[in-house]
Amino acid sequence: MSEIRVKTASGRWILLATVLGSGIAGIDATVVNIALPTIGLDLGTDFAALQWMVTGYTLTLASFILLGGSLGDRFGRRRIFIVGVVWFAVASLLCGLAPNAGLLIAARSLQGVGGALLTPGSLAIIQASFAGEDRARAIGAWSGLGGVATAIGPFLGGWLVESFSWRWIFFINVPIAAAAIWIAARHVPETRDTEATGRLDVGGALLGALALAGTTYALIEAPAQGIGAPAVLASGALGLAAALAFLVVEWRTEHPMLPLRIFGNRQFSAANAVTFLIYAVFGGVFFLLVIHLQVVAGFSPLASGTAMLPITALMLVLSPRAGAFSSRIGPRIPMTVGPLLCAAALVLMLRIGPGASYLVDVLPSVIVLGLGLSLLVAPLTSTALSAVPERQAGLASGVNNAVARAAGLIAIAVLPAAVGLTGDASSNPHVFKAGFDAACMIGAVVLVLSGILAAATIRNPALPESDHPTHCALDGTPAAPGALREARSGADQA
Repeated sequence: MSEIRVKTASGRWILLATVLGSGIAGIDATVVNIALPTIGLDLGTDFAALQWMVTGYTLTLASFILLGGSLGDRFGRRRIFIVGVVWFAVASLLCGLAPNAGLLIAARSLQGVGGALLTPGSLAIIQASFAGEDRARAIGAWSGLGGVATAIGPFLGGWLVESFSWRWIFFINVPIAAAAIWIAARHVPETRDTEATGRLDVGGALLGALALAGTTYALIEAPAQGIGAPAVLASGALGLAAALAFLVVEWRTEHPMLPLRIFGNRQFSAANAVTFLIYAVFGGVFFLLVIHLQVVAGFSPLASGTAMLPITALMLVLSPRAGAFSSRIGPRIPMTVGPLLCAAALVLMLRIGPGASYLVDVLPSVIVLGLGLSLLVAPLTSTALSAVPERQAGLASGVNNAVARAAGLIAIAVLPAAVGLTGDASSNPHVFKAGFDAACMIGAVVLVLSGILAAATIRNPALPESDHPTHCALDGTPAAPGALREARSGADQA
């Protein structure tokens, strides 16, 4: 077991490499949103095409992130992390050079594959590299700094769009990726699951991608083509059939990409259920918020990006402390209170209308949202990872990331149509305002439900008497102090 500590030089280099790598994926997820109105005007696209520019990336990321985690466990987490960062940088160049919406969507889909390789690796590297008693603090620092990178995205995107071109939101990824690759190659130790054997579950990965692609296409295109359109019906049926086939394959194959028995661990299942609800809300509402600030409130791209900076400051200061706080008192309270604060923030966003004042109408909701996210993100991530043995860090990270991405993917596909945002809604302030308000209310209700679910299902672990990891995870291997002894003993046999 590694004994690297957070406050050492080695620990800082590891955190920097993983934050830079996962940060470009996080920045890209938000920076693209801020540029969507400009991209739509420049390329002459409708709202459905704008949805695909976001969901194309999320689709491949969610589809292959489990495979990315498995590859890292087997062939080396640092190695696959570096491959993912290189892939992401090349795809970013293709995005910046895309001459039309179709090629931009295709390049965004390639970006998602790179994200699927680097994202689970970044968190698995932390889980496997740091000493047990420092993992919660390291994950908190990673969450906070990664959250900062994600929150900087809208500001950076707004500045690049106004000062240069929307294409620079993709070109900027290249130097960041180069720094991450250099640091990882020199300073990050290689780790892997020495017990990983057998063939990779490529069939499961392809079926999962087909299931998400079919259902997403049907959900996005149904409002425009009609629910009875042949293409919509065919893609929906294909997606559902692929989903059923995926479950059968994962249950019967000897070495599944997603061992279904891991969900026999109640703590792991509960953490991922809460993850799904929370990230569905954030995926759908954040997608609409940055457009709402420009279309309805009249903010410029730079101003709408700057509006999110308080979240950056709050997460930078509070997330590491929230991770340490959660390791002392257990994750149940932070995972209950955090969603409730975020729900209150969404209700406050109803004040954002035509001619909205930033200080009066926007800033209060942003501050409350930053507090909720700072309290929630680190305990949620740490709980999902600490519920399984260290050797399954890549799998746990991959599952949790896949759940989060799939939730956002489904929300972006479903929520706009559910609240009446289709066709030319992105150019109609009155229609967009009504739809955004409805989306905020739906999101607030779901966040309250997620807080209730966390209170009812998340268990606080029994802490060991010493500062060292002395109790066992699912299979009896030493685990971090945040791991649960009451997890089902056979869940990791998958």
